[in-house]
Amino acid sequence: MDQEAHLRPDDAKDLFALISRALQGLQDAVATVISHARQKAVQGFVLFFVVTLLFLISAFLYGSFYYSYMPLAAFHAPVHYYYRTDCESPASFLCSYPVANVSLMRNKKHVLTFGQPYEMSLQLEMPDSPTNQELGMFMIRTTCFSRGGRRVASSARSGVLRYRSDLLRYLGTLLFLPAFLTGVAEQKQVLQVELFSDFTDDPYFPSMTAVIEILSSKVQIYSSQLLIHAHFTGMRYLLFNFPLLSTMVGVSTNFIFLNGVFALCYVRLVLRVDWRAGQMASDGLPSDGDENTKNHQEDAAGTERLLSPSDDSKKPEPSEAPPTSANEEVPPRRAHGQVDSKETEAA
Repeated sequence: MDQEAHLRPDDAKDLFALISRALQGLQDAVATVISHARQKAVQGFVLFFVVTLLFLISAFLYGSFYYSYMPLAAFHAPVHYYYRTDCESPASFLCSYPVANVSLMRNKKHVLTFGQPYEMSLQLEMPDSPTNQELGMFMIRTTCFSRGGRRVASSARSGVLRYRSDLLRYLGTLLFLPAFLTGVAEQKQVLQVELFSDFTDDPYFPSMTAVIEILSSKVQIYSSQLLIHAHFTGMRYLLFNFPLLSTMVGVSTNFIFLNGVFALCYVRLVLRVDWRAGQMASDGLPSDGDENTKNHQEDAAGTERLLSPSDDSKKPEPSEAPPTSANEEVPPRRAHGQVDSKETEAA
């Protein structure tokens, strides 16, 4: 009975130690899983952030390149003519030719890009009147000036209305009579005259204004516009006529290049860290990973030491002897029946 009563507490202690170790192992496993999941989540977020950032940088670089490389494709400006009316000539109300001064600036910036060929044309809305039909051909003179009044380029082109017979004019009037009466349509012709077919601005003396003069004092005009269109060639032609494909190729190229740079920087950083770890190991210095492993092992050993049953009662107690100093002399042991000489003299 005493032996069974003595074994029962030991069994309980062993069972408690096993349960504690199992719980500790389960806790370590759960902590490891949570740590790995947290690490994966952080890595996924960092990867998503880096990829998004690289994509935005790639799009920004392509947009900056497109904005700086591509010139203005088209420019339209209204043309307002002025002329003298202070003459006393009964033949014509106009005393001078109609002249217009058109600015080639927008928001204080040059519209024309240096080295880029342009096509300039003048669009005229003219009434289909007997005066314009009798006018026949007329000349249009265009001169471009720089800031200091220097003449950069000039041209002279002719224009004439399309011929329409009287019968065709009558039939057209009868057919479109409701539209003419309601104001939806007008009896006019739109004439477009090419002023410059391949105009390239001078980089040393950029054009600031264009002076347009119609060399006729009998011409009748509803409205007029200056049209400027760029002739793209090479890469600019591809960027302008295939914008979606060019955007995909440009952004993809920038993205691949930035990914390569980022990968090289990351590999270099990892190799530098590994080299430092190897250098510390060769010098005998503990690295951060070794110190963390050592601390973890010490904590585990301490926990196991606390959870293990104590067997101090089973260990024999050491015999306690009075401490002796180094200078104290130990008296010699006497044999049985031996009498000290000092005790004999005293007796």
